[in-house]
Amino acid sequence: MTVPKKRGPRGPYAKSAERRNQILAAAAWVFTARGYRSGSLQEIADRAEMGQSSLLHHFPTKEALLRAVLHDRDERGDDLVGDSDIVTMVVDLARANEDNPDPVALYAVLVGEATTRDHPAREYFRDRFVRVRDRYAQALRRHAAAGELRPGVDPELAATALVALWDGIQQEWLIEVPGASVPETMRAFLALLFTDEALPDSLRA
Repeated sequence: MTVPKKRGPRGPYAKSAERRNQILAAAAWVFTARGYRSGSLQEIADRAEMGQSSLLHHFPTKEALLRAVLHDRDERGDDLVGDSDIVTMVVDLARANEDNPDPVALYAVLVGEATTRDHPAREYFRDRFVRVRDRYAQALRRHAAAGELRPGVDPELAATALVALWDGIQQEWLIEVPGASVPETMRAFLALLFTDEALPDSLRA
C-alpha cells in the first residue's frame, strides 16, 4: 500500500508560517547586531519588509518575540547530550558551529545582556545553564562509573568547567582572538579528563 506523503501547511497557513519565519530571522539578525535592548521592533519590521502592525500581529510584544527567537534557536540545534557520546557530540558540534556562526553570535550577545537582573531572557539562560551542566554531568558520571575518567575528576565540577570553557573560548573566537579554536580547545580539555587507556581516538593528539 502506498503511504501518502505528509504535506505541510497550505494556503494562508503556509503564508503565515512563512511570515513568522521571516520575522524570526529578522529579529535574530537585529538582536545579534544591536542586542535585545537596542534592537527596535521598527528595525526588525523594516528588515522583514513589513509594517510594525503586521509584526505585532504575529508577536504582540518585543519580549514575546525574544522568547520565540530563543525557542527557534533551540529547535534548530542544541548542545544537550542525550545518550550520545559526550566526546563526539562536543567536538562535532564545536566544529559545526564554525560553519554556522550566526546562532553562536546570537547566543553570545543575549547571554551577555541577560546578566542584568531585569533582562527578560535571564531566567531562560539560568535554567539552560543548569540543564546543560546536569546533562553533561550525567554523561561524565557514566564514564566515571566505567572507570574511564582520571582519578580525582569530579563529573559535576568537570561539567561546570566544560560549559564555562566553551562559552569563554566561543567569545574569543567571535572577536577573532588569534589562535582561538573552539574545537581544539574542547578536544584538549576533554582529553585531560580521561585515562590514557580510555582516551577516545578522537581525542588523541
